[in-house]
Amino acid sequence: MTDAGTARIEHLVTSGTFSLDGGTWDVDNNVWIVGDDTEAVVIDAAHDADAIADALGGRTLRTILCTHAHNDHVDAAPALAARTGAPVLLHPDDLPLWKQTHPDRGPDGELADGQEVHVAGVALRVLHTPGHAPGAVCFYAPSLGTVFSGDTLFQGGPGATGRSFSDFPTIVESIRERLLTLPGDTVVRTGHGDVTSIGAEAPHLAEWIARGH
Repeated sequence: MTDAGTARIEHLVTSGTFSLDGGTWDVDNNVWIVGDDTEAVVIDAAHDADAIADALGGRTLRTILCTHAHNDHVDAAPALAARTGAPVLLHPDDLPLWKQTHPDRGPDGELADGQEVHVAGVALRVLHTPGHAPGAVCFYAPSLGTVFSGDTLFQGGPGATGRSFSDFPTIVESIRERLLTLPGDTVVRTGHGDVTSIGAEAPHLAEWIARGH
């Protein structure tokens, strides 16, 4: 848990499946809650709306933010929205992926590059980082010294680009232009697995490019 004034970051791991291109895999997802004792936002409502609501307690949920629309990151979003009244926000370029999971219920609003979402005195800046998915975004919180990277950047490299709607050169460009320009001590809170930092990942960029996949 990280504090900046009264704001803090909380972490929940939920388990379920990821499905795309005819395959299904078991996955554990990181769910991030940013807020204080009275209000919060959720980044990636994955798998278990009840567990996320329990973690929120009695706080007002202002917004459900989606880093992208792969099913394992948005499958619980409509249920959490129905339970709390919070809107679901997604970059519009990921609507085709969203509709694979929720064909009869669209997001409530759009995310745009440069947009800021405010909660508990914290500004979360939207960084459009396509590559893993067309509408993938990261949320940068300067006052918390962190960026929520979804599946764009992990400890040791970029997110997967071997399936539909993804592209390796695009994700490398996104990381280079949008993430590696952040301060080196910025903590990277990922969609799966362990946290890392911008400084720890920067030396690997040339290796990713040379790998070419």
